[in-house]
Amino acid sequence: MKVAVAGGTGVVGRHVVAALAKSGHEPVTLARAAGIDITTGAGLDAALGGVQAVIDVSNVVTTRRRASIDFFEAGTATLLSAGARAGVQHHVVLSIVGIYDVDFGYYFGKRRQEELALVGGVPVSVLRATQFHEFPGQLLDRGRGPVAVVPRMTVQTVAASEVADALVALVAGPAVGVAPELGGPEVHQLTDLAKAVLTKRGSSRPILRLRVPGAAGKAMLGGALVPRGDGPRGTMTFDEWLSGAPNHR
Repeated sequence: MKVAVAGGTGVVGRHVVAALAKSGHEPVTLARAAGIDITTGAGLDAALGGVQAVIDVSNVVTTRRRASIDFFEAGTATLLSAGARAGVQHHVVLSIVGIYDVDFGYYFGKRRQEELALVGGVPVSVLRATQFHEFPGQLLDRGRGPVAVVPRMTVQTVAASEVADALVALVAGPAVGVAPELGGPEVHQLTDLAKAVLTKRGSSRPILRLRVPGAAGKAMLGGALVPRGDGPRGTMTFDEWLSGAPNHR
């Protein structure tokens, strides 16, 4: 099956492309580096020629509500429209566990993405996953000061490769709407994981454990971003990933 991957050069997208190829599918990477812009549609119709399914793992780095909504609204609407024209039979979206319980700017965009996909006319599956093992390191890299400011959050991180495998398994079957939530094998405090990353890097940079203000911060700390019901769980622990990751920056 020919499967297009929106965001195929990103953290999860690279694993999705590899997992598709390993499973005997033909991946097509949708990325600006390949001359394709899912928000404007540039190059999209040509890229979707002969594509039977789409996996959307596209992303935008922002904490602003408006910027997040604008990106996911434009990208999802454009992908669905182009997919319908191309005869796409299955549209799979990667989303996040707990986004309806935490009023955080970025999550409003993910909510909009889900809403559009679920009523978009193309059969859809939505996989909500927890934060990836890469997440603590990404946060550390976004703040370059002498002190690492890390929000206090309860997390159940999962290997990006295991998320990719779950997405590929979904796309190979019939559309299911909202799939059972995927989480990692262990619950942690985000600040502890950030400390482990700094130790692995040999960094003595101190951590400022920041309580996110308001109801959003209370929800994050209280476990709103970890799965509450039954569902698939990854097997690779954060420590296993960190010890074997070729690049834990």
